[in-house]
Amino acid sequence: MDVNLAKAHLRVARPTDNLSAVTQFYRDGLGLEVLYEFHDHDGFDGIMLGHKGAPYHLEFTRKLGHIAGRAPTQDNLLVFYLPDEVAWQGAVERLKSYGHSPVKAFNPYWDQQGKTFEDPDGYRVVLQNACWP
Repeated sequence: MDVNLAKAHLRVARPTDNLSAVTQFYRDGLGLEVLYEFHDHDGFDGIMLGHKGAPYHLEFTRKLGHIAGRAPTQDNLLVFYLPDEVAWQGAVERLKSYGHSPVKAFNPYWDQQGKTFEDPDGYRVVLQNACWP
């Protein structure tokens, strides 16, 4: 079977113990849109965030009674490449305005042209002021 992943829509999904705080980080801090929410679907609550028409979205879920825990390392990253410096600086300032300060990246490469932020679960987001080649 030939699978054409080049045209696939990507969903990155992970559990959280802090659905409200994670939603605020990605929705308000990063400016992602709420695409869909669900409550008590087979015991799960969740939210999907992204931008309409973008080839990806993020899904965060919570199951009552299940402990998801924190990120296993400081190098669990989502990287957003923002080549326009004004847009990049705006994104950095937006996160700061919601109380999120940049952290030192585990891999120093990301500090050269980017800023790293930690979400409420310890997972990290890099805003990279560069083009993806």
